Amino acid sequence: MSGILAFCLLSPLAIDAQQPQSTASMRERIQEAMQHEYTSTLSLSLAEAQDYAIRQNRSLQNASLAVKEARAQRWQTIAAMLPTLDASGTYTDYLGYSATMSIMGKEAKITMPNVAAFNLTAGIGVNGQGVIGALLNNIAIEMQDISREKTEDELRASVTQSYMSVLALEDIIQLMDSSLKNVQKLATQTQSMADVGVVEQTQADQLRVRVNQLQNNLTANRRNLQVAYDALSVLLDIDAKKQLILTNTLDQLLNADEILSSLLSPFQIDNNHNYRLLQKNVELAKRNVDMAAWAYGPTLSLAYQYTYQHYFQEGGMRMTPPNLLQVTLRMPLFSSGKRTAAVVEKRLALQEAQNTLDETTDNLGIQYRNLRYTLANAYETYLTEKENIDVTQRVFAQMTHKYDWGAASNLELTNASNDLITAQSSYVNAVLNLVKAQVELDEFLNNK
Repeated sequence: MSGILAFCLLSPLAIDAQQPQSTASMRERIQEAMQHEYTSTLSLSLAEAQDYAIRQNRSLQNASLAVKEARAQRWQTIAAMLPTLDASGTYTDYLGYSATMSIMGKEAKITMPNVAAFNLTAGIGVNGQGVIGALLNNIAIEMQDISREKTEDELRASVTQSYMSVLALEDIIQLMDSSLKNVQKLATQTQSMADVGVVEQTQADQLRVRVNQLQNNLTANRRNLQVAYDALSVLLDIDAKKQLILTNTLDQLLNADEILSSLLSPFQIDNNHNYRLLQKNVELAKRNVDMAAWAYGPTLSLAYQYTYQHYFQEGGMRMTPPNLLQVTLRMPLFSSGKRTAAVVEKRLALQEAQNTLDETTDNLGIQYRNLRYTLANAYETYLTEKENIDVTQRVFAQMTHKYDWGAASNLELTNASNDLITAQSSYVNAVLNLVKAQVELDEFLNNK
């Protein structure tokens, strides 16, 4: 009796009978190990997620700081041309030293008295390069501000794509879970029929393989979903212990009216971030030419100094005047061609900047058309794949029902299952491509 029991336990059929239970147990243990513990939740719509990311994102904060830095640099340049006022106080002790001077052939001793002095100095200096420098700083501020807007729009686009990828995966996981449950039910029924000899064990084994494949596909997508959630959490800069809950649905966000609005939006080149930056770059290059040319210009300086001195002993020589006014005009004359070469260099840089702007202007119109074509194709593909997944879902449900009643073969059920998996994958890709195309067009048009 014990030998028969040992034979049954070691026989392939007995091992196969235990294998699904063992596999399911291992899956559960792996799922438990992969589960995350959350201490709080954060519910966000797409618009709220975008605003949250903008508030939290450190790159965007750095972009805002760069604008403030440029403003501080502009003030430094302006302040260099404004009046300055300095005060100083000194005390000098000559330690009893007396100077001997010869006056009309006679020597005379001059006492060097201890003295305390207070100086007040005011000055101002103006030249053409300082004025041009202030204008250069203004352009730098505008460029930094445009870059900040561009960074903000890119962040909004990244959040949108990440948010939508999560929703797409959630929808697919629901469909896959429903399909898996149907196949599991059929596999259980078929195994029961095989146990009593109504059908061959091969059919039950084939269905079990199909269950395992669907289970693996579902598990992989669930982990992909967690990766997508983590990617969105990184964009939002939230703690790993905080669970994200997305309040929008895919149907709410994939709005045909909004997509049509993006397709029909006119292209206004002055709204494009790259074009605006290149425009400012040309302005900057022009100012650099002026800056280099003003190296030939004069520099006018004006200085006034007031000095008050208190002598602690009588006598001594008092040579320092209480008031002093100094006007200086400096004109550069010769620099061995250094200034000329600098002007030539800046003019060549201006020509390069203008060429880049002209080339970009010509290409932006073509890029606009291509982005519209891409969005139109992506939307049509999305509609097709959405219809395909509905059709394959119905076909699979019908095939499952027929198989349950013995009106369909195992091969037909397997083919229907494969078609459904393929349609689900194509649908996810279509959703992501559609979101990417719409985001790129809106970002190109600078649509808020």
